[in-house]
Amino acid sequence: MPMPPPPLQAITVSIVSHGQLELVLPLLDQLDRFSRPCVARVLLTINIPETDALAGRHWGFDIERIENTRPRGFGANHNQAFARCATPWFLVLNPDIRFASDVLSPLVAQAAPDAGLLTPRILEPGKREPEQHRAIITPREILTRRRPDYLRPAVPAWIPGLFMLFRSEAYRQVRGFDERFFMYGEDFDICARTRLAGWKLQVAEDLVALHDARRASHAKPKHLYWHVTSLLKVWLSAAFWRYLKRRPL
Repeated sequence: MPMPPPPLQAITVSIVSHGQLELVLPLLDQLDRFSRPCVARVLLTINIPETDALAGRHWGFDIERIENTRPRGFGANHNQAFARCATPWFLVLNPDIRFASDVLSPLVAQAAPDAGLLTPRILEPGKREPEQHRAIITPREILTRRRPDYLRPAVPAWIPGLFMLFRSEAYRQVRGFDERFFMYGEDFDICARTRLAGWKLQVAEDLVALHDARRASHAKPKHLYWHVTSLLKVWLSAAFWRYLKRRPL
C-alpha cells in the first residue's frame, strides 16, 4: 500500500555543523518546543568530526545524521541533504539561528502560490531593528552601502543563506545550490536563479528569527579569501548578468 503524502506544511530542515553541535542543541530544542507540528525531519550534516553533544537526547521529530568523510562546501552539503527530502518544504538553517516563538508554521501559512523561497526578518544581537533588505550585489553597491544616502530596496533582491525556506518544487527546478561556490555567494546565486525561473522571494515582515552572528570573514584570512573569490564568481556568472538586466523587483 503506498505511503500517504506528507502534510502540505511539512518541512525538512537541513542543518550543517562545522564542529558546532553545542550551537545545534538549543536550536533543536527550540524547533521541538515551537514548531514540532510542521517539522517532519531534521537532516544534520556533520561536516568535520566532533564529539557527539546530542547523544541520548530525543526530540519530537526524526533526526538523520549525515557524516561527511571530508568537509564539503555550503551548497554541496545542503544539496546532499535535499536528496533525502520528501516534503513540500526544505529549510536551510544555520546552527546559530534562534527562535522565541513558532516562525515556521505562520511562514508556510503566508506563502503565496508563486513564492519559491521564504524567510522571516532576521534580528542580530545588539540590534533593535531587523536586518535591512538586500540589494543586488555589485561593486558599487558594496562601496556605497554604508553611506548615509544609501537607499535600501523595499523588496529584497536576495535572501542570506542563514534562513532559506524553499518550496521543494522550486529548489528542484533550479537544481539547488551551485557547488562551484564554497561558502559565500551561493545564497545570492540561488536567489537570482529562483527569481529568473519565475518564483518570488517572500519575506514575512511580521515574523522574526534571531541570529547570533559570527563575522568569520572579517576575522579569518581564509574566510575573507573565500568571500572575495565568491564575489568574483558571482560577477562572472550568467545568472548575475541576467538578473541585473532584468531587475526583477
